[in-house]
Amino acid sequence: MSTTPEDRLTPEQLRTLFLFESLSIEQIHWLAERGRVERRDAGEVVYREGEPATCFFVLLRGAISLHRVLHGDDVEVNRTDQRGVYSGATRAYLGDRVEQSYPHTMRAVSDAEFFVLPADEFAYAVRTWFPMALHLLEGLFFGTRAANAIVNERERLLALASLSAGLTHELNNPAAAALRATAGLRERVTGMRHKLAMIADGRLDGAALHKLVGLQDDAVRHAAAGVDLTAMETADEEDTVSDWLEERGIARAWDLAPSLVAAGIGVPWLTEAASTVGDEYFEGAVRWITYTIDTELMMGEIDDSVERISELVGAARQYSQLDRTPLQIVDVHALIDATLTMLQAKIPQGVRVVREYDKSLPSIPAYGAELNQVWTNLIVNALDAMPDGGTLTVRTWREDARLMVEIADTGVGIAKDIRPRIFEPFFTTKQVGEGTGLGLDISYRIVVNKHHGDLRVTSEPGDTRFTVCLPIEQEAANSEPSGDTEAETGTRTETEAGTRTASAETDSEARTGAAGGVSPAAGG
Repeated sequence: MSTTPEDRLTPEQLRTLFLFESLSIEQIHWLAERGRVERRDAGEVVYREGEPATCFFVLLRGAISLHRVLHGDDVEVNRTDQRGVYSGATRAYLGDRVEQSYPHTMRAVSDAEFFVLPADEFAYAVRTWFPMALHLLEGLFFGTRAANAIVNERERLLALASLSAGLTHELNNPAAAALRATAGLRERVTGMRHKLAMIADGRLDGAALHKLVGLQDDAVRHAAAGVDLTAMETADEEDTVSDWLEERGIARAWDLAPSLVAAGIGVPWLTEAASTVGDEYFEGAVRWITYTIDTELMMGEIDDSVERISELVGAARQYSQLDRTPLQIVDVHALIDATLTMLQAKIPQGVRVVREYDKSLPSIPAYGAELNQVWTNLIVNALDAMPDGGTLTVRTWREDARLMVEIADTGVGIAKDIRPRIFEPFFTTKQVGEGTGLGLDISYRIVVNKHHGDLRVTSEPGDTRFTVCLPIEQEAANSEPSGDTEAETGTRTETEAGTRTASAETDSEARTGAAGGVSPAAGG
């Protein structure tokens, strides 16, 4: 670095820069006295991301580029040779209320020359010369940050309410099934006691009763094993068993046949039972056996229902990550499965879910609950894009030192004219009241800012894919950046500040905007 503090710009030279052209003579002289000219050779770093922001830089000549470190890679986010663009300690006027560090790295693309003003001098000038503007800037910055925090929290609450409704619906089904089975079980047990008393009153000899108990055990084994019949085969077998029972004078045989057939009990088994207990006691015995089968089937239904409830509670626990530390080693597949379970009620009948997981992927360090929020936003968007049905595909694979998660849908796609805006806060194509336009913005912040990853999108009708890239190595995700890492640069002309550009033509999109961490250094 060749620095010459003695080199100063004259007031007249300073006034040729658009940033200073409207200042008073006294203000121009004040800047000329306190600022200095610094030069950087081509390829030299002007300042580095994360270092204390000590200076405000205005480009006098040459070309510069801005860089961010994303998932371990140095990514160029902007490049300009426009005279007068500025960067560096652009928020020094906020003082200690905001962390004052460089949010990106600036490099000299060619030999470059800058007008450099110390951060404290820049802060003094803004606070002293533009008190009204300072209040407006502070109000805009802190007000926007507070509003975003409230709206983000509201978005999370709305998502939680939706998921809670879905979870309640999912829990209600097995719970109601368990209650029905319990009521039916109580009735069958009462019937079993009644039929057993009838058999005992008939003085059935001990040997015959022993055989009947053996038949009961055999029926239980049949019920546990179940049968694999088609609907047509089941109906035919029920007719056969019902006819056979009616021929022997069994009342309401049509009511007994379904339970017997469900347990794999047919005419040969019933014939053996009849020969064991005799015709006199056969009706009581077959009803007793039927009640036994029903109790086994109902206990199996209760067991399935309770297991389903347990799975849903486990999925909710996995989804919320309430009992986990924020940064943890997580299995991404378990997180995705938990999210799909929580969203089961939202998946229309006509949508097929396909999981294509690379089971060899390692667990990674991540903020599990927040990644679940990303999966939720991307999956819900995919489902909304397929109102008439389609295929939702979730893929995972490894790409070098990154773990890749792709959520694809066969919906209508994202129109090319709105594609560059989909990551903008509050931008939504949904009807009023159906979306806040923060889902993708929040997802982008979680993936890029918090996990040092990347979020990409490609889209055409019938094939839209959002790809989340996450670093596998812990050191890449171990440090959470400040929430105020907005690189600010300015130009005389209108820029794309405040937006993120999502290119669908390539897999690596340029990201610009305060929300994404970098504003353009040039507007052209």
